[in-house]
Amino acid sequence: GAFQKKGHSVRILSPEEAERLAKDKVLVTDFKQTKLEKEAQKNWDLFYKRNSTNFFKDRHWTTREFQELKACREFADQKLTILEAGCGVGNCLFPLLEEDLNIFAYACDFSPRAVEYVKKNSLYSPERCKAFQCDLTKDDLTENIPAGSVDVVTLIFVLSAIHPDKMHLVLKNIYKVLKPGKCVLFRDYGLYDHAMLRFKSGSKLGENFYVRQDGTRSYFFTEEFLSQLFKAEGYEQVANEYVQRETVNRKEGLCVPRVFLQGKFQKP
Repeated sequence: GAFQKKGHSVRILSPEEAERLAKDKVLVTDFKQTKLEKEAQKNWDLFYKRNSTNFFKDRHWTTREFQELKACREFADQKLTILEAGCGVGNCLFPLLEEDLNIFAYACDFSPRAVEYVKKNSLYSPERCKAFQCDLTKDDLTENIPAGSVDVVTLIFVLSAIHPDKMHLVLKNIYKVLKPGKCVLFRDYGLYDHAMLRFKSGSKLGENFYVRQDGTRSYFFTEEFLSQLFKAEGYEQVANEYVQRETVNRKEGLCVPRVFLQGKFQKP
């Protein structure tokens, strides 16, 4: 079974969890941190080489969670242009294209290999989709997408993989292609998610920022940090809250606390 609640309060840690996090103060060396930043693209490319298209499940929950994809239409069959920033191998993209025939999607990813998987998918059609490789922190999106032409941008489990010092560059880049009055839909890891508590000592890069064994990195967001990040780049906050899910495995008596942050930010 599982239960889910949404709200603005941070998940409360158990005493054991709090003690473990308090003890974990040693940061990865500057030398290794610089190396991880330099090799970020290579590490994600290797991730997709190892896992192919099998790692993430298709995300059929997107339209349920983000009613915005329906709500932002002025009439039922209105064509929408969306950008999936950090599309991976298309787990979010293809369910959306199947479900909604009036969408044209731009899709980009840091990993050239992930983009190749998207293009090889049998559902990929240049009439409905344009996939391209892009480092959102430095490659100008307007080279592939006309400025001010996108109705909805999805930023789903993407920003957490980027160094916190560079996250604002992604939001600045997206701002250029978004139409005024339209939104970025955000979902990513929240503070004290189960994944954050599982990191072993020696994985910490900075506050709420960790490296996995494969060299890919993950940041865990607080509501305040996310809010400041978007507002600093000129967005207005429409929604921003924690989604707490507890998945209970009764057979093994395990309780897995998942915490995500979900938000909606508008270009004025």
